Amino acid sequence: MSEPLFSLVALRSAAARIYREMPPTPQYAWPLLQDRFGAEIWLKHENHTPTGAFKVRGGITYMDWLVRAHPDVSGIVTATRGNHGQAQARAARNAGLQAVIVVPHGNSAEKNTAMQGFGAELIEYGQDYNEAADYASQLAIERNLKLVSAFHPAIVQGVASYGLELFDEAGALDAVYVPIGNGSGVCGTIAAREALGLPTRVIGVVSDRAPAAKLGFEAGQISSAGKANTFADGVAVRTPDTEAFEMYSKGVDHIVMVDDDAIAEAIRVIWQDTHNLAEGAGAVALAGMIAEKEQIAGKRVAAILTGGNIDQSMVAAVLAGQTPLS
Repeated sequence: MSEPLFSLVALRSAAARIYREMPPTPQYAWPLLQDRFGAEIWLKHENHTPTGAFKVRGGITYMDWLVRAHPDVSGIVTATRGNHGQAQARAARNAGLQAVIVVPHGNSAEKNTAMQGFGAELIEYGQDYNEAADYASQLAIERNLKLVSAFHPAIVQGVASYGLELFDEAGALDAVYVPIGNGSGVCGTIAAREALGLPTRVIGVVSDRAPAAKLGFEAGQISSAGKANTFADGVAVRTPDTEAFEMYSKGVDHIVMVDDDAIAEAIRVIWQDTHNLAEGAGAVALAGMIAEKEQIAGKRVAAILTGGNIDQSMVAAVLAGQTPLS
Protein backbone atom coordinates (compact mmCIF):
# COMPACT_ATOMS: atom_id res chain seq x y z
CA MET A 1 0.00 0.00 0.00
CA SER A 2 1.50 3.33 -1.06
CA GLU A 3 2.01 6.16 1.40
CA PRO A 4 -0.57 9.02 1.14
CA LEU A 5 0.84 11.99 -0.82
CA PHE A 6 0.81 14.39 2.10
CA SER A 7 1.39 12.07 5.05
CA LEU A 8 4.14 13.06 7.45
CA VAL A 9 6.26 10.15 6.19
CA ALA A 10 5.87 11.33 2.57
CA LEU A 11 6.64 14.94 3.45
CA ARG A 12 9.71 14.00 5.51
CA SER A 13 10.93 11.88 2.60
CA ALA A 14 10.50 14.79 0.19
CA ALA A 15 12.38 17.05 2.60
CA ALA A 16 15.25 14.56 2.81
CA ARG A 17 15.49 14.62 -1.00
CA ILE A 18 15.67 18.43 -0.94
CA TYR A 19 18.41 18.45 1.69
CA ARG A 20 20.71 16.61 -0.70
CA GLU A 21 20.82 19.88 -2.68
CA MET A 22 20.25 22.64 -0.13
CA PRO A 23 20.14 23.10 3.63
CA PRO A 24 17.00 24.13 5.55
CA THR A 25 16.38 27.87 5.58
CA PRO A 26 16.28 29.82 8.85
CA GLN A 27 13.28 31.14 10.74
CA TYR A 28 13.76 33.88 13.28
CA ALA A 29 11.59 35.60 15.86
CA TRP A 30 12.72 39.18 15.25
CA PRO A 31 12.65 41.51 18.30
CA LEU A 32 11.95 44.70 16.32
CA LEU A 33 8.97 43.05 14.66
CA GLN A 34 7.82 41.94 18.11
CA ASP A 35 8.00 45.54 19.30
CA ARG A 36 6.17 46.77 16.20
CA PHE A 37 3.29 44.28 16.50
CA GLY A 38 3.11 43.60 20.23
CA ALA A 39 3.34 39.92 19.34
CA GLU A 40 5.93 37.18 18.81
CA ILE A 41 6.59 37.45 15.08
CA TRP A 42 8.53 34.82 13.15
CA LEU A 43 9.76 35.20 9.58
CA LYS A 44 10.50 32.10 7.50
CA HIS A 45 13.39 33.13 5.25
CA GLU A 46 12.79 31.55 1.86
CA ASN A 47 14.88 34.37 0.41
CA HIS A 48 17.86 32.23 1.59
CA THR A 49 17.59 29.41 -0.98
CA PRO A 50 19.75 28.62 -4.04
CA THR A 51 17.29 30.53 -6.24
CA GLY A 52 16.30 33.19 -3.72
CA ALA A 53 12.76 31.84 -3.33
CA PHE A 54 10.76 28.90 -1.94
CA LYS A 55 9.96 27.48 -5.39
CA VAL A 56 13.35 25.74 -5.56
CA ARG A 57 12.02 23.10 -3.16
CA GLY A 58 9.19 22.05 -5.45
CA GLY A 59 11.52 22.14 -8.44
CA ILE A 60 13.75 19.54 -6.82
CA THR A 61 10.96 17.16 -5.86
CA TYR A 62 9.03 17.59 -9.10
CA MET A 63 12.06 16.79 -11.25
CA ASP A 64 12.85 13.80 -9.07
CA TRP A 65 9.30 12.53 -9.70
CA LEU A 66 9.41 13.38 -13.42
CA VAL A 67 12.55 11.43 -14.31
CA ARG A 68 11.20 8.39 -12.47
CA ALA A 69 7.66 8.58 -13.82
CA HIS A 70 8.64 9.62 -17.38
CA PRO A 71 12.19 8.35 -17.99
CA ASP A 72 12.01 9.12 -21.72
CA VAL A 73 11.26 12.84 -21.26
CA SER A 74 13.68 15.12 -23.13
CA GLY A 75 12.73 18.44 -21.61
CA ILE A 76 10.13 20.62 -19.97
CA VAL A 77 8.20 23.79 -20.73
CA THR A 78 6.48 26.00 -18.20
CA ALA A 79 5.13 29.50 -17.71
CA THR A 80 6.22 31.76 -14.89
CA ARG A 81 6.76 35.26 -13.58
CA GLY A 82 10.19 34.14 -12.41
CA ASN A 83 10.66 32.07 -9.27
CA HIS A 84 8.91 28.92 -10.50
CA GLY A 85 10.87 29.24 -13.75
CA GLN A 86 14.19 29.50 -11.94
CA ALA A 87 13.34 26.45 -9.85
CA GLN A 88 12.36 24.35 -12.85
CA ALA A 89 15.29 25.52 -14.98
CA ARG A 90 17.74 24.69 -12.20
CA ALA A 91 16.19 21.27 -11.59
CA ALA A 92 16.04 20.46 -15.32
CA ARG A 93 19.69 21.42 -15.78
CA ASN A 94 20.69 19.18 -12.89
CA ALA A 95 18.72 16.32 -14.47
CA GLY A 96 20.26 16.90 -17.90
CA LEU A 97 16.98 18.05 -19.47
CA GLN A 98 16.08 20.99 -21.70
CA ALA A 99 14.03 23.78 -20.09
CA VAL A 100 11.86 26.21 -22.08
CA ILE A 101 10.41 28.99 -19.95
CA VAL A 102 7.62 31.33 -21.12
CA VAL A 103 7.21 34.71 -19.43
CA PRO A 104 4.81 37.56 -20.23
CA HIS A 105 6.10 40.72 -21.88
CA GLY A 106 7.41 43.20 -19.33
CA ASN A 107 8.51 40.50 -16.91
CA SER A 108 11.28 41.24 -14.42
CA ALA A 109 14.51 41.66 -16.38
CA GLU A 110 16.61 40.33 -13.53
CA LYS A 111 14.43 37.24 -13.05
CA ASN A 112 14.64 36.62 -16.79
CA THR A 113 18.43 36.80 -16.62
CA ALA A 114 18.48 34.44 -13.64
CA MET A 115 16.42 31.85 -15.51
CA GLN A 116 18.76 32.04 -18.47
CA GLY A 117 21.64 31.67 -16.03
CA PHE A 118 20.21 28.30 -15.04
CA GLY A 119 20.27 27.27 -18.70
CA ALA A 120 16.69 27.98 -19.75
CA GLU A 121 15.53 29.00 -23.21
CA LEU A 122 13.44 32.09 -22.44
CA ILE A 123 10.42 33.08 -24.54
CA GLU A 124 8.34 36.22 -23.98
CA TYR A 125 4.66 35.88 -24.83
CA GLY A 126 1.39 37.49 -23.73
CA GLN A 127 0.43 40.31 -21.42
CA ASP A 128 0.17 38.35 -18.17
CA TYR A 129 0.90 34.97 -16.60
CA ASN A 130 -2.27 33.31 -17.84
CA GLU A 131 -1.56 34.20 -21.48
CA ALA A 132 2.01 32.93 -21.08
CA ALA A 133 0.66 29.69 -19.61
CA ASP A 134 -1.65 29.16 -22.60
CA TYR A 135 1.31 29.54 -24.95
CA ALA A 136 3.41 27.13 -22.88
CA SER A 137 0.67 24.54 -23.33
CA GLN A 138 0.88 25.04 -27.10
CA LEU A 139 4.68 24.69 -27.10
CA ALA A 140 4.48 21.44 -25.12
CA ILE A 141 2.59 19.87 -28.03
CA GLU A 142 4.68 21.46 -30.78
CA ARG A 143 8.04 20.51 -29.25
CA ASN A 144 7.06 17.28 -27.48
CA LEU A 145 8.04 18.67 -24.09
CA LYS A 146 6.55 17.90 -20.67
CA LEU A 147 4.29 20.76 -19.61
CA VAL A 148 4.98 21.69 -15.98
CA SER A 149 2.16 23.37 -14.13
CA ALA A 150 3.01 25.72 -11.27
CA PHE A 151 0.91 23.39 -9.13
CA HIS A 152 1.50 19.64 -8.91
CA PRO A 153 1.38 17.22 -5.94
CA ALA A 154 5.13 16.56 -6.25
CA ILE A 155 5.76 20.32 -6.10
CA VAL A 156 3.55 20.71 -3.03
CA GLN A 157 5.37 17.84 -1.29
CA GLY A 158 8.62 19.74 -1.73
CA VAL A 159 7.27 23.13 -0.74
CA ALA A 160 5.79 21.64 2.43
CA SER A 161 9.33 21.18 3.70
CA TYR A 162 9.53 24.86 4.64
CA GLY A 163 6.38 24.40 6.72
CA LEU A 164 7.91 21.41 8.49
CA GLU A 165 11.06 23.42 9.22
CA LEU A 166 9.06 26.35 10.59
CA PHE A 167 6.82 24.24 12.81
CA ASP A 168 9.68 22.04 13.98
CA GLU A 169 11.50 25.15 15.20
CA ALA A 170 8.67 27.42 16.33
CA GLY A 171 6.10 24.84 17.42
CA ALA A 172 2.35 25.31 17.27
CA LEU A 173 2.00 28.93 16.22
CA ASP A 174 -1.34 30.68 16.50
CA ALA A 175 -1.30 31.60 12.81
CA VAL A 176 0.86 31.64 9.69
CA TYR A 177 0.32 34.21 6.94
CA VAL A 178 1.10 32.98 3.41
CA PRO A 179 0.78 34.75 0.03
CA ILE A 180 -1.42 33.08 -2.56
CA GLY A 181 -0.35 33.00 -6.20
CA ASN A 182 -0.68 29.69 -8.01
CA GLY A 183 -1.11 28.00 -4.66
CA SER A 184 1.86 25.73 -3.99
CA GLY A 185 3.08 27.84 -1.06
CA VAL A 186 -0.19 28.03 0.82
CA CYS A 187 -1.01 24.38 0.06
CA GLY A 188 2.44 23.26 1.21
CA THR A 189 1.89 25.13 4.48
CA ILE A 190 -1.51 23.50 4.92
CA ALA A 191 -0.05 20.06 4.15
CA ALA A 192 2.68 20.50 6.77
CA ARG A 193 0.22 21.70 9.39
CA GLU A 194 -2.16 18.81 8.73
CA ALA A 195 0.62 16.21 8.73
CA LEU A 196 1.86 17.46 12.09
CA GLY A 197 -1.67 17.69 13.51
CA LEU A 198 -1.30 21.32 14.60
CA PRO A 199 -4.13 23.78 15.37
CA THR A 200 -2.31 26.69 13.66
CA ARG A 201 -4.52 28.83 11.42
CA VAL A 202 -3.22 29.34 7.89
CA ILE A 203 -4.20 32.77 6.59
CA GLY A 204 -3.86 33.54 2.88
CA VAL A 205 -2.96 36.99 1.54
CA VAL A 206 -3.58 38.39 -1.94
CA SER A 207 -3.16 41.70 -3.73
CA ASP A 208 -6.30 43.71 -4.48
CA ARG A 209 -4.96 43.88 -8.03
CA ALA A 210 -5.03 40.07 -8.29
CA PRO A 211 -7.95 39.11 -6.02
CA ALA A 212 -9.12 35.88 -7.69
CA ALA A 213 -8.23 33.58 -4.78
CA LYS A 214 -10.15 35.69 -2.27
CA LEU A 215 -13.15 36.13 -4.57
CA GLY A 216 -13.32 32.38 -5.15
CA PHE A 217 -12.86 31.53 -1.49
CA GLU A 218 -15.72 33.80 -0.48
CA ALA A 219 -17.96 32.58 -3.33
CA GLY A 220 -17.21 28.93 -2.65
CA GLN A 221 -16.12 28.34 -6.24
CA ILE A 222 -13.30 29.33 -8.58
CA SER A 223 -13.61 32.90 -9.82
CA SER A 224 -11.53 34.73 -12.41
CA ALA A 225 -10.62 38.26 -11.43
CA GLY A 226 -10.07 39.43 -15.00
CA LYS A 227 -6.91 41.25 -13.90
CA ALA A 228 -3.56 40.58 -12.29
CA ASN A 229 -1.47 43.71 -12.55
CA THR A 230 0.24 44.06 -9.18
CA PHE A 231 3.99 44.74 -8.94
CA ALA A 232 4.06 41.70 -6.62
CA ASP A 233 4.39 39.46 -9.65
CA GLY A 234 4.50 36.20 -7.69
CA VAL A 235 0.81 36.60 -6.79
CA ALA A 236 -0.29 38.05 -10.16
CA VAL A 237 -2.71 35.28 -11.15
CA ARG A 238 -6.05 35.93 -12.87
CA THR A 239 -7.59 32.48 -12.47
CA PRO A 240 -6.66 30.00 -9.71
CA ASP A 241 -5.45 26.49 -10.46
CA THR A 242 -8.38 24.12 -9.90
CA GLU A 243 -6.47 21.55 -7.83
CA ALA A 244 -4.79 24.22 -5.72
CA PHE A 245 -8.08 26.02 -5.07
CA GLU A 246 -9.69 22.77 -3.98
CA MET A 247 -6.98 22.35 -1.33
CA TYR A 248 -6.53 25.88 0.00
CA SER A 249 -10.22 26.81 -0.05
CA LYS A 250 -10.73 24.07 2.55
CA GLY A 251 -7.50 24.64 4.47
CA VAL A 252 -7.20 28.40 5.03
CA ASP A 253 -8.95 30.20 7.86
CA HIS A 254 -9.57 33.30 5.72
CA ILE A 255 -7.91 35.39 3.02
CA VAL A 256 -6.71 38.97 3.54
CA MET A 257 -6.50 41.45 0.66
CA VAL A 258 -3.89 44.24 0.61
CA ASP A 259 -3.04 46.98 -1.86
CA ASP A 260 0.30 47.67 -3.54
CA ASP A 261 1.07 50.55 -1.17
CA ALA A 262 0.77 48.13 1.74
CA ILE A 263 3.04 45.61 0.00
CA ALA A 264 5.67 48.30 -0.61
CA GLU A 265 5.46 49.34 3.04
CA ALA A 266 5.91 45.72 4.12
CA ILE A 267 9.12 45.52 2.06
CA ARG A 268 10.38 48.58 3.93
CA VAL A 269 9.37 47.13 7.32
CA ILE A 270 11.22 43.88 6.59
CA TRP A 271 14.30 45.84 5.59
CA GLN A 272 14.15 48.16 8.60
CA ASP A 273 13.47 45.47 11.21
CA THR A 274 15.49 42.52 9.83
CA HIS A 275 17.75 43.89 7.09
CA ASN A 276 16.41 41.25 4.71
CA LEU A 277 15.30 42.10 1.20
CA ALA A 278 11.88 40.86 0.09
CA GLU A 279 10.40 40.96 -3.39
CA GLY A 280 6.80 42.12 -3.72
CA ALA A 281 5.22 38.69 -3.31
CA GLY A 282 7.76 37.93 -0.58
CA ALA A 283 6.37 40.80 1.50
CA VAL A 284 2.68 40.09 0.85
CA ALA A 285 2.33 37.87 3.93
CA LEU A 286 3.72 40.54 6.26
CA ALA A 287 1.45 43.11 4.59
CA GLY A 288 -1.50 40.91 5.52
CA MET A 289 -0.19 40.67 9.06
CA ILE A 290 0.07 44.47 9.27
CA ALA A 291 -3.54 44.72 8.08
CA GLU A 292 -4.60 42.46 10.96
CA LYS A 293 -2.27 43.91 13.59
CA GLU A 294 -5.00 44.26 16.21
CA GLN A 295 -6.13 40.65 15.81
CA ILE A 296 -2.66 39.18 16.37
CA ALA A 297 -1.59 41.27 19.38
CA GLY A 298 -0.10 39.05 22.08
CA LYS A 299 -0.02 35.95 19.88
CA ARG A 300 2.69 33.81 18.26
CA VAL A 301 2.48 34.37 14.51
CA ALA A 302 4.65 33.74 11.44
CA ALA A 303 4.87 35.17 7.94
CA ILE A 304 6.46 33.37 5.02
CA LEU A 305 9.01 35.62 3.32
CA THR A 306 8.69 33.66 0.09
CA GLY A 307 11.48 35.28 -1.91
CA GLY A 308 13.88 38.16 -2.36
CA ASN A 309 14.19 38.38 -6.15
CA ILE A 310 13.39 42.02 -6.78
CA ASP A 311 14.96 44.18 -9.49
CA GLN A 312 17.48 46.79 -8.36
CA SER A 313 15.47 49.69 -9.79
CA MET A 314 12.37 48.53 -7.92
CA VAL A 315 14.30 48.21 -4.67
CA ALA A 316 15.54 51.77 -5.04
CA ALA A 317 12.01 53.05 -5.61
CA VAL A 318 10.50 51.15 -2.69
CA LEU A 319 13.20 52.07 -0.18
CA ALA A 320 12.79 55.69 -1.26
CA GLY A 321 9.17 55.50 -0.16
CA GLN A 322 7.52 54.86 -3.51
CA THR A 323 5.19 52.15 -4.77
CA PRO A 324 6.31 50.69 -8.11
CA LEU A 325 3.91 50.79 -11.04
CA SER A 326 2.77 47.38 -12.26
